Amino acid sequence: MISLERVTEVAIVPGSFDPITYGHIDIIERAAYIFDKVVVGVAVNPEKKPLFTLEERVKFITDVFESSSKIEVKSYNKLLTDFALENNAKIIIRGLRAVSDFEREFQIAQFIKKLNPTLEVMFLMSSPEYMYLSSSAVKEIAEFGGCLKGLVPNNVEKALMKIYQEGRR
Repeated sequence: MISLERVTEVAIVPGSFDPITYGHIDIIERAAYIFDKVVVGVAVNPEKKPLFTLEERVKFITDVFESSSKIEVKSYNKLLTDFALENNAKIIIRGLRAVSDFEREFQIAQFIKKLNPTLEVMFLMSSPEYMYLSSSAVKEIAEFGGCLKGLVPNNVEKALMKIYQEGRR
């Protein structure tokens, strides 16, 4: 039986955040409204070749949330379930942009429950103004010199433009 007594809740919002977008920020801020503390977990994902280093991604997010006492940014290179336990989290927040995201996210949620049945996975739907927004789309727009206003924070926009103008990556 589940205890109905509320304790201080810590939620994890995991992702590669390569780079962070206003869609990610929306999910993180809404999670911080619901939970006492939110740990943004910046993941090392061996399946992806990130444009930005892990340190750069952590710095972008830290800069965005520097004035929030409820949001902490940490990187991790292990199972999400282990990272959650290390941070005393019982909740994993997964963002959904569209129905097409659901199947993959549902599969991830089932793995999380299999690895640690004490963790709960919650889905937050993107706000309508961010349903189309993805890090991949942002990188493609930047690569071709498109406007990134309203898609990513200024620090990310500057970094993307610098990378593609210099042809670094």
